[in-house]
Amino acid sequence: MPATEIAGSFELRADASTAASRLRWRLNRLRCMTPAEIRHRAMRMLAIHAERAGVLGSARVPAPRIGSPADAWMGCAPNVDPEPYLAAADRIRAGRLDIFALRDFDAGSPPRWNRDPKTGIEAPLRFGKLLDYRNPATVGDIKYLWEPNRHLHFVTLAQAYALSRDPKYFDTLGEHLESWIAACPYLKGANWSSALEAAIRLINWSLAWRLLGGAASPLFASARGAWVRDRWLHSAFQHAQYVRGFFSLYSSANNHLVGEAAGVWIAGLTWPYWPQARAWCREAKAILEREALLQNAADGVNREQSVSYQQFELDLLLLALLAGRAGGWDFSVAYEARLEAMLEYLASIMDAGGNVPMFGDADDGAVVRLAQGAPFCPYRSQLATGAILFSRGDFKAKAGALDDQSRWLLGGTADARFDARPVVSRPVRQVFRDGGCYILGCEFDTAREIRLVADAGPLGYQSIAAHGHADALSFTLSVSGMEFLIDPGTYAYHTQGAWRQYFRGTSAHNTLRVDGTDQSEPGGNFMWLRKARAGCNAWTSSPESDDFAGWHDGYLRLADPVLHRRRISLDKRARTVTIEDRLEMSGEHEIELFFHCSERCTVSQSDEGFAIEQGGRVLWLKLPRAPGATSRVHRGSLQPISGWVSRHFDVREPAATIAWRARIRGNAGLRTEIAC
Repeated sequence: MPATEIAGSFELRADASTAASRLRWRLNRLRCMTPAEIRHRAMRMLAIHAERAGVLGSARVPAPRIGSPADAWMGCAPNVDPEPYLAAADRIRAGRLDIFALRDFDAGSPPRWNRDPKTGIEAPLRFGKLLDYRNPATVGDIKYLWEPNRHLHFVTLAQAYALSRDPKYFDTLGEHLESWIAACPYLKGANWSSALEAAIRLINWSLAWRLLGGAASPLFASARGAWVRDRWLHSAFQHAQYVRGFFSLYSSANNHLVGEAAGVWIAGLTWPYWPQARAWCREAKAILEREALLQNAADGVNREQSVSYQQFELDLLLLALLAGRAGGWDFSVAYEARLEAMLEYLASIMDAGGNVPMFGDADDGAVVRLAQGAPFCPYRSQLATGAILFSRGDFKAKAGALDDQSRWLLGGTADARFDARPVVSRPVRQVFRDGGCYILGCEFDTAREIRLVADAGPLGYQSIAAHGHADALSFTLSVSGMEFLIDPGTYAYHTQGAWRQYFRGTSAHNTLRVDGTDQSEPGGNFMWLRKARAGCNAWTSSPESDDFAGWHDGYLRLADPVLHRRRISLDKRARTVTIEDRLEMSGEHEIELFFHCSERCTVSQSDEGFAIEQGGRVLWLKLPRAPGATSRVHRGSLQPISGWVSRHFDVREPAATIAWRARIRGNAGLRTEIAC
């Protein structure tokens, strides 16, 4: 094993959960469950053991009855440059993949499907539903193991075939498929441990199948091609049945359930060759209709309080909508309206430079990867798709141009439909009460824009709030389309516990911390126990100013309770932001304020405060005055962890964080000023 892999493996093992911590996690997880959920999980566990013993379930796959060809959705997209797709497919054929921080990684062709490419750990082929994929000593970093098994690269190979008609791309896809089925036997190993992962694999199989020409493709005419087709259909049936019987329910019913339902739905439409396919569609569509409204507030904010997961779930819902339309299944008006509202929220928080705040968790997870070549922005792409689907000229303005992913999704008329939509300028929606998002700003979408996004929403969704961060009353600030004060992102998930704790903790956000503790109490990497409640008690907007006032109760759990109130005001004429923090308390506490700057900023200190410079523009930050107060700039600090930004999963880089600290007794007011 190479030295880098040995080092990574040692680090993961050193960070692996002990038996005691795993027991503590299980107890915390039980605390987040209702009696009904506990009963459900107990019954499911009994069923899983019965399934492993062969008492329950059946591995029998009925023979498919291939009749009339499926719908024509997802054909070869016109108006795309073939070269980037052929180059990407040739890299895959050579065994080179991008897997999070591993760029142009030699994964082999085909890859070793049960091996974590980051650490070299080979996951065992135990019964998948009982495999502890959270244990890095057993599976390595599960995100790295799962990523190539989503088979996004199958779609790239199929696109290359659709554009070139060169069968070598199908040959590679077939080789990878055969290898995967042999290495990942049904229900065994890490790749049969998550219904969501199986569902995403189904979606990518579906798109690749369609791009190759479906069941009637000439590629399947030869003996070998027919064999590949039959093996593919056999495994697709197993996948759909597996996901359908393993839906994420109760407190786990977040984006996972939407992804699982989308996978089963699209499978039923793509392969209607078994009587069960009709039932797959009916059940999955009902889940999608329900969860689209439950998981996304009426104002368009995803209840997981994560912008990245909003984009991920929106992709799933859009794919389901388009597949349904092509197959003659319509979704409700309410479903489509909720998707439009989700797009409107993304358009509202996107600044003039196309930047979107990184609120909540992000893992670079993609449902599909249809665009190659030019830099790709998933948010702009979704807005471009939405401009066509919902006839929204304001979405077109934010998207800027039609992208290749939208072309593949919407087919040959996409360019004409996009070009025909006139650009429309609408007032920016500034208030999202259900989601707890408030936008202060002026001169929106111009070179003089100020856009401040304040958070007074819930911690997250369901009882575990898995993907929320302890960021109540935090904010981001961009000026002239450049990010100045940011949310630093996520960086880590299942491994590197200290980094996971930091990036989702209070000190990694532009808010106030008391006594070095997070606003909410963590119970595991994807679980919060005591959750801060937050809200807005005043909002006004006029041509002269915007004013937001909010509160959160996360520190009322302290022995001497502290209630944090924050007022943020923007004077549009003076171009100044004032932040007034009010602390209602009796005793003495250590109070900290954090201001996280973009990695593109340079920060310098003077007697008057801090100058934050980027692109020739300077913001002046004046911190509160208090007896004994100190301020410090952290940049890439490890003791304490501070001064980092993570734009991508498992990638971090230094960035300036301004930290203010003082010990304060009794009720207090702190005033911060920012000149823009």
